[in-house]
Amino acid sequence: MHQMPAGRPANTGSTEVVAEPGEPERTGGERDAHTERIGDAPPERTLLPERALPLSRRQTVAEALVVAGLSLGQSGVYAVVRLIDMLTQAPLSEQEARLNTSASERPWFDLTYQLLGIGFALVPVALVLVLLARDGMLLRGLRASPGAVRLPEPSAAHASSGVLARLGVMRAPGRDLGRGALLFLLIGAGTLGVYAAGRALGVTAQIQTDNLGAHWWTVPVLLLAAVKNSLLEEVLLMGYFRIRLHMLGLSPWTVIVALAVLRGSYHLYQGVGPFLGNVAMGLIFGWCALRWERRRGDAVMPFVWAHFLIDAVGFLAPGVLHMVDPV
Repeated sequence: MHQMPAGRPANTGSTEVVAEPGEPERTGGERDAHTERIGDAPPERTLLPERALPLSRRQTVAEALVVAGLSLGQSGVYAVVRLIDMLTQAPLSEQEARLNTSASERPWFDLTYQLLGIGFALVPVALVLVLLARDGMLLRGLRASPGAVRLPEPSAAHASSGVLARLGVMRAPGRDLGRGALLFLLIGAGTLGVYAAGRALGVTAQIQTDNLGAHWWTVPVLLLAAVKNSLLEEVLLMGYFRIRLHMLGLSPWTVIVALAVLRGSYHLYQGVGPFLGNVAMGLIFGWCALRWERRRGDAVMPFVWAHFLIDAVGFLAPGVLHMVDPV
């Protein structure tokens, strides 16, 4: 994907700060004097030691594991156990994976439970936004602390900027929506093909997305559920986890493959077909991000839009899945 976020260690344990195009290379005292003038472009290929990073390697790993345990990693573990449970009961082709299920027979309580579930499911999104915003505060503290490495201002601009700007939110909303719509058409068609093939081969459960009953609030709740899924998965996968894995010095394609497998893991309760389909979706998203970010930096919104459209259609038009189901 990838232009590296500022402050990320390279494979050598240091971070390169590259001069603005066209700036001449300086030597000796000229370079030192130049780097201390706030606002000037950083000198060419100045190396910053790891102490200039907002988090150490150990802190980064620990933080990412905690976030995973509170969110998608936890869902992946449950999905694996659920798949084993299903496989030991009956063939997958004879079982169902039910989404958006009712939580109470009384409509008002059901609505309350649905809204609470959606709201609390988004807490990890708020958490990672806070953690990413903290990066900038830590970098500013490093620059201000006695004896700290003198950081040229542009070298930390990416991490010190607002977290929403760092993730590309509202940078180009029209273009993000257009790219999301194109991804929706591509991934949506592929999803139907993978689902049909999985059902025919007996490796995918029958997916039921219409389990809330007919209430005045059913459609709004289903749309909110689609918003929840898209924000939770894409902000964490295409935003937080991707940034953290790059801070560990992993290559762009290592990060893409690792996050694609994680994406597939928490869909295993639906069967092998959805696992493979979501891994493919993660690889496509990662490849697109790698190309787009070379031009304009981090951006999660095209993937949020694509995911929202996929889920919204799947939730509001469940007949599409039934139509391609050969079983």
